[in-house]
Amino acid sequence: MNCVGIDVSKGKSMIAVMRPFGEVVVSPFEVRHTANELSELAGLLKSLDGETRVVMESTGNYHAPVAWLLHDAGLYVSVVNAMLVHDYGNNSLRRAKTDKKDAVKLANYGLDHWLTLPRYIPEEDTRLMLKICYRQYQQYSKVQTMLKNNLISLLDTTFPDANRLFTSPPRADGSEKWVDFVATFWHCECVCGRSEKAFTTQYQKWCRKHGYNFSEDNALDIYASACRHFGVIPKTDTAKLLVEQAISQLQTTSSALAALKQEMQSLAASLPEYPVVMGMFGVGPTLGPQLLAEIGDVRRFHS
Repeated sequence: MNCVGIDVSKGKSMIAVMRPFGEVVVSPFEVRHTANELSELAGLLKSLDGETRVVMESTGNYHAPVAWLLHDAGLYVSVVNAMLVHDYGNNSLRRAKTDKKDAVKLANYGLDHWLTLPRYIPEEDTRLMLKICYRQYQQYSKVQTMLKNNLISLLDTTFPDANRLFTSPPRADGSEKWVDFVATFWHCECVCGRSEKAFTTQYQKWCRKHGYNFSEDNALDIYASACRHFGVIPKTDTAKLLVEQAISQLQTTSSALAALKQEMQSLAASLPEYPVVMGMFGVGPTLGPQLLAEIGDVRRFHS
């Protein structure tokens, strides 16, 4: 039996082929992640005498093209968790780390765990896209939090507590009432610089334009809050530019998050286990697709 250890890195991999008792079938060599070189590798491995299994670590997106092509060529491919291999065979005082040594280590690990190596099965396109969408959703969520904190910090110098004037939840398109409000009334003087009646009239027009419900009591509360505060930064064109740019970046990110959320919902709804997951207590349209993205295909579990 032959065990192929593949140490994957960005754009290239180190290959080692071993047999039991330390027999080296093929000396370690490097392969670039191109269609031609990976196809040649698959042909070489299929030409070896005896059963051949391929072992590689899960390395994010780096291992995906190698695992997919070798699996598609008909080889037995196993993608293992890096933690399982990390301490394997580390009984040497000198732990020199090289790609060649790592490839040999993976091959020997495969030989020792030959019967229990899990077989790699490529994900369906829908599940793969759902997982990628969720990864992007997580990244954009972090950016949104950073941009929101940045905007609030700026508003503390122009319109303190403006972000606390409204409690409306975000809309389906990602927009939030307080963000839309400060896009127009970015400085407290934009509110208290006019009479209470004039602001109430302008606020009513603003609500109608943006599709928000108007409340006169809410308008009076906003006016009173603006008059209680003062801007550290004067009402200048530069200050307005800073706030507008912060709002623009936040709105763009929020819109992208909303689009990703809708796409995740659409992808998740096409999966057969979607009704079961959505029927769980506490699972809604946001958490459901995230669970499906993290769990993956439940059919791989035996119980």
